[in-house]
Amino acid sequence: MTPLSESSAFTRDEFDELFWEDLLAYVEEKRVIPIIGPDVLSVEADGQEVPLYTFLAKRLSERLSISVNDLPEHYSINDVVCQHLRTGRRREDVYPRLRAILRETRFAPPQALMHLARITDFNLFVTTTFDSLLEEAINLTRFNGVSGTDVYSYTPTRLIDLPAEKERLQRTTVYHLLGKVAATPSYAICDEDVLEFVHTLQSQNFCPEKLFSELETNHLLILGCNFSDWLGRFFLRTAKRRRLSESRAELEIIADSQTREDVDLVLFLRHVSSRTRIFYGGDARKFVAELWTRWQALQPAAQTSESGTAEPLRFLPPARDMPDRAIFISYARQDLAAAKQMKAGLDANGLTAWFDMDRLGAGDDYDRKIQRNIGNCSYFVPLISATTDQRVEGYFRREWSYALDRVRNIADQAVFIVPVAIDDASPATALVPERFKAVHWESLPGGIVTPQFAQRLRELMGKGEHL
Repeated sequence: MTPLSESSAFTRDEFDELFWEDLLAYVEEKRVIPIIGPDVLSVEADGQEVPLYTFLAKRLSERLSISVNDLPEHYSINDVVCQHLRTGRRREDVYPRLRAILRETRFAPPQALMHLARITDFNLFVTTTFDSLLEEAINLTRFNGVSGTDVYSYTPTRLIDLPAEKERLQRTTVYHLLGKVAATPSYAICDEDVLEFVHTLQSQNFCPEKLFSELETNHLLILGCNFSDWLGRFFLRTAKRRRLSESRAELEIIADSQTREDVDLVLFLRHVSSRTRIFYGGDARKFVAELWTRWQALQPAAQTSESGTAEPLRFLPPARDMPDRAIFISYARQDLAAAKQMKAGLDANGLTAWFDMDRLGAGDDYDRKIQRNIGNCSYFVPLISATTDQRVEGYFRREWSYALDRVRNIADQAVFIVPVAIDDASPATALVPERFKAVHWESLPGGIVTPQFAQRLRELMGKGEHL
């Protein structure tokens, strides 16, 4: 790899205001997929900040009793694995050792991952790392620490694809392109593993078609992957599924600490792949910090209209499992949009809300889950509407029944059921249980939370009136 000099015969990519304006527009339109690599991951270890995979290489060499004298000065996991193999030992023994190290050393997600996770316009992340820090960052920022991220992992022996196209994904999704840590050799830890993964990904029978269709048709942020020259070329060619010299609308942005110094790769991309841009303003973490700052500046603060009604907010899908003591939102399927607005408004006001978005049917397992959640929630918020009045039968009525069952054990003065009318529904005429009519109703058209409603819930919780 030959370093670039300031006298290089070509002009560096300019990431000017027009570039950032375009990129942020693509992000807002949900046409961008971040691809995360190890260069993004720095952790606090032994009192200092170090790259996670440098730390893992050090611990792995100790676990495998490999002397640092037998390794390069700045050695990687690949160097440790190669030395392990030179001594005649088995490659398969390394994978459970790495898994054990990660389980023993619990790191908080680095700031760069937290920034990416907070950009709620991203609903699909691809990672070339095998750790779980990315999904942990998403769970912390979007699901109050509850496991709400859908995670999929590719292996060369088993085809695992996305469950649906990107725009139809129900939850934020992380796809481990080179496998996820396990006790078996099902994830990439060395150059040979990466070679096998890349080779298999290109085969007709083992290519995750839905994933690569999304990579082909969306803009890509390739962050911290540090692909070597030919691996970088192969990856881009595989992702875009056409000759890189062919005209295409989508951008690929590469930000890491290695690519910009690799003259052969830079020259190739500049001459052949004109839609690939290289970030020269720093490494992947600096790019992410800049992207986060600019994206955050464009987000409107929570505002109210002249009528005092809160404007629609960004919706984050609920976790699969309800967080402890969350506010349970009960709704008819036709009122899903209002349920989303309700959750977004409560979340924005620091109130943890949950509703079931899968609605897979009222089987025994599903029904037990809903009954258990209603038994554990802090408040039960049924959304009353013209739809609920028209439907004399529906699963939401079973939820209402479960809430009424719990009410039998609650003092008459305590607040548990908080009915919300999302249209012109009235307590006098609504087709609801009599117990619903006996309590105070809130009128929140479209499910949009007002400051007054949020304050009422906060005051109830502050008085210890949640159950």
